[in-house]
Order: sequence, then C-alpha cells, then structure tokens
Amino acid sequence: MPDSGTRPRALRTVGTLRVGARLAERMTTWFADAARRLRDWLRYEPDAMLFEIGVARCGHPPDAAADGLERPWRYRWDHLPKRTAGFGFSERDYRDARQRAEEVARLTLGDEVWARVQRVGHVDLPSRRFPGVTYRLRVGRRIEVRCAPGVDPPWSQPFLCINPTYPLPEAEFFAHLYLYARDNEDELIRVAAPQPWDQRLGRTF
Repeated sequence: MPDSGTRPRALRTVGTLRVGARLAERMTTWFADAARRLRDWLRYEPDAMLFEIGVARCGHPPDAAADGLERPWRYRWDHLPKRTAGFGFSERDYRDARQRAEEVARLTLGDEVWARVQRVGHVDLPSRRFPGVTYRLRVGRRIEVRCAPGVDPPWSQPFLCINPTYPLPEAEFFAHLYLYARDNEDELIRVAAPQPWDQRLGRTF
C-alpha cells in the first residue's frame, strides 16, 4: 500500500492525464471542423451568412456558358485571383463582357460624358453632402476625393476603395459608382474604405 507521500503524486499524475486527454479530444474536434470548413470553401459553397438569412444553398459557381439566370451574389468569390472572372471564363468571354460593359457605361453616362471619360480618363462629380468636395471617378480605380482650397477633407485619406460583391467588368462597375456618387451618395459614404494611395480595384476585370 503506498504511503501518504505517494498518493498525492499519483493523483496529480492521473489528473494531468485526464486534462491531456480532454485537450487532445478538443484539438481533434477543432481540426476536423477546420478541415470540413476548408473542404466546403474549396468546393465554392456559398457564404454561410447568406444561407442563414434565407438565400438558398447552391453548389458550384455559375457556368459562363450557361443560359440560365445568373445570381452571382449567392456565391463566394474570394478564391479567385484578382481581376479575374472565374476559371471557366475564356478570352472570348472576357472580350464579350467588356464590350457589353462599355455599352452599359455609355448608356448610363450618356454619349457625351462617356466620350469625355474615354478622352481624359475620368469624370468629376460634386458631392451633395460635403460642400467643396468632388469625387473623381476613373475606370477600374479607386475614387479620388478632391477638395477646393480651404475645404477640409471629410476623410483622413484621399482615396476611397469600393469593390463589387462579385467580379464585374471595369466599365460596368464604373457606371455603378457613377450612379452611386450622383444619386445615392449616402450609400457610397457608408461602404467606402478610405485609403492613402491609388490602385486598381481587385474585383473588376
């Protein structure tokens, strides 16, 4: 029979083994769950939040050659390389999409304004919320915030970054931003991320 000095040490050993077993079980569960989530992400499952708010669960992203109605907001696009539309997009698909996008931009802005954008590379829209502030929009790039002399900028950084939820041609998303800056500035202000430098948008092509 162990003496009184041995029993506490034995109890401590058993307790340590039990804690180690529980920790190993929790780690096994965590790794299994992480592997499942990674597998689902690689299979392009839709965002879990979209599923929770009632959007039907979908499998793979839409096929570029499919004739059905596309609902690209129901899918995750983070796996795509920047400035691409998906692995199924061919050079012809890109060319056709960009041609359609330029027509969308021309019809949205009007012939005169779109021709000026193509000629000088930008269009300036005055802010209705901030007197003396102008938004300079350029195709495929961040919005530049320009202020008249003596006007304090509403943001600490001179550029605003807004990307589409899913890949879009640059000219088409440019038309979207034009409408937001002109007609729905509050939403533009809400979603824009101020940035210290200019660069191309990551989710347009």
